Amino acid sequence: MTSLLPRLHNPDLLIFIRHGQTDWNAEGRMQGQKDIPLNATGRDQARRNGDRLKSFLEDARIDPADLDFMASPLGRTRMTMELARTEMGLAPEAYRLEDQLKELTFGSWEGSTLEEIAETVPDLVEQRRIDKWGFVPPGGGESYEMLAQRIGGWLQTVDRPSVVVAHGGVFRVLRGLLEGLDRRRVPKLPVPQDVVFVWRDGRLEEV
Repeated sequence: MTSLLPRLHNPDLLIFIRHGQTDWNAEGRMQGQKDIPLNATGRDQARRNGDRLKSFLEDARIDPADLDFMASPLGRTRMTMELARTEMGLAPEAYRLEDQLKELTFGSWEGSTLEEIAETVPDLVEQRRIDKWGFVPPGGGESYEMLAQRIGGWLQTVDRPSVVVAHGGVFRVLRGLLEGLDRRRVPKLPVPQDVVFVWRDGRLEEV
């Protein structure tokens, strides 16, 4: 059986921004679907990403009015979107929420670091290390495999040029589905918080 993800859909233009940094990001805590706000660094990242996106759209002669702006409903993604849109000179609230774009949940592990978890359940941490794609955290968590089903379903609904503000795990899976990457590689993809990712002409670039 192939380990490559299926390439489900190839939108003409899909722009992705990860939310800015939170204190839990800085501390290495599993955040998942906990509603942790941006810190000062994260707010600055969101503004700079708005400036990057504005410059990209101007250079590409793309009217923001032609784009579908959407965000995960969590507070850190909403604030990132609103700060970015403000920096672009757009009405901050003029975007829609998409529940499917929520981060994967780490279940009962949310709020802890891997080091803390390893002190009590080292066997589970080792299972996760061996199979990060398929591992399901205890207490109602999601695996990357489960997240891929959710994001794959959403991706196939994208029918116009879009700007998405969501999460690190979401982008890893999204990129895997766009590029048809190896499942084992997907959970390890870097997703910096100070970059605008642009998918167009069948390839990914950073601006």
